[in-house]
Amino acid sequence: MAIISVFDMLKIGIGPSSSHTLGPWKAANRFSNELINNKLIAKTTNIKVELFGSLSLTGKGHATDIACMIGLTTEKPEEILPEKMEEILQKIEAENHILIAGNRIPFLKNRDIVFHKEFLPFHPNGMKITASGTDFMFTKTYYSLGGGFVTEEGEDPEKTENQTAIPYPIQTAAELLEYCKTGKLISEIVWENELSLHTEPEVRQKIAKIWLTMQECMYLGCHTAGHLPGGLNVKRRAADIYKKLNGPADSPIAEWLTGLRKTEVKFREILQWVSCFALSVNEVNASLGRVVTAPTNGSAGVIPAVLMYYLMIENHDAAEDEIRRFMLVAGEIGSIFKKGATISAAMGGCQAEIGVSAAMAAGALCELQGGTPGQVLVAAEIAMEHHLGLTCDPIAGLVQVPCIERNAMGAIKAINAAELALNTNPDDTKVSLDHVIATMWKTALDMNQKYKETSQGGLAVTVNNSDC
Repeated sequence: MAIISVFDMLKIGIGPSSSHTLGPWKAANRFSNELINNKLIAKTTNIKVELFGSLSLTGKGHATDIACMIGLTTEKPEEILPEKMEEILQKIEAENHILIAGNRIPFLKNRDIVFHKEFLPFHPNGMKITASGTDFMFTKTYYSLGGGFVTEEGEDPEKTENQTAIPYPIQTAAELLEYCKTGKLISEIVWENELSLHTEPEVRQKIAKIWLTMQECMYLGCHTAGHLPGGLNVKRRAADIYKKLNGPADSPIAEWLTGLRKTEVKFREILQWVSCFALSVNEVNASLGRVVTAPTNGSAGVIPAVLMYYLMIENHDAAEDEIRRFMLVAGEIGSIFKKGATISAAMGGCQAEIGVSAAMAAGALCELQGGTPGQVLVAAEIAMEHHLGLTCDPIAGLVQVPCIERNAMGAIKAINAAELALNTNPDDTKVSLDHVIATMWKTALDMNQKYKETSQGGLAVTVNNSDC
């Protein structure tokens, strides 16, 4: 059974896409490190990157080429400063070299990154990287599975870095619920699993870093006006909404949440605040900013927006404990979706991104609101049930339209799903979370390929670039 940590599901990285940016970046990291470890880097005179299927069809809009180039330099996506990326790219394109471990490797972007329309057999997000020299050729094939997960051809895709035995192995929602019959909350079950993988200080520190990154992302989005890069000339809206709502203007980020909690909020403004937070994150994501995959970059705004709703509207006294529980529940629900279906839009459409993130947020919110473990899973089920069949059809291959707005819609649905679950007896429900996960996967298999992150159908075809 695959052991997936909360920190596998909630990862810090660079936008705009976990599958098309973060995944290829990590694959390029792995490739360069293998060259270094195998003592081939000094002999390398050429590196070629080939992108296949969805990685090719929407690669330029998702900055896949940029991710591959920076990834080859061994810069890590969770550590690099976004402003440093432009400096590295300019240097590569000006000098026609990539610097890897002190070695200058000739590299021409238009020659050495090749976009193939055909799909590799294992997964729609396939890529090959080849290094060559006078006496060798070294090739690896990788697949980006969604959410920043990467596997190499020949590896077991279910194998994870976490192979330590855990007290509560979980493959399905039913198994999770069975463990809770001892009287434990879902967050308590997940907490004990995480403590078998990390020390308690590490878990607390990792969650604190994830939440701080989410706050920084929302703060930046709420204070940045203008238009998004990429050519569609999409106007940022979060800053305008934030200003209209009279959000704290000049407060430093350390005092931001405190100031927000003092804001008087009416019902209609609640919808606006939640939308503002969701939009802010994904506007930063679309600008190649730092976000937390939750479970993907394209759906990164749902979970922080719903958690902000709880902290700002529901419980002004909530602090570290509630934030920790929220992340633990959300991460576990996401991992069950990954094990039973997919979190890759190239495999399952946007139901695999926004649908899963809404389910994660709904379940996490439900527990904080006093829901039983059964109600938590009902909340996750309701959220996904009403995202089934959602297509992925980004205009021009950019994670902007309709992706950014979908985060706002997903967050609102998550909140409503939690409220419905709190007023539901789980014994009376007709559809379990495991049922809806199985249905989501069957829907994914039935969905036409052009609606799975290829920009070959839906809005991507109906709306011409010239219309934008």
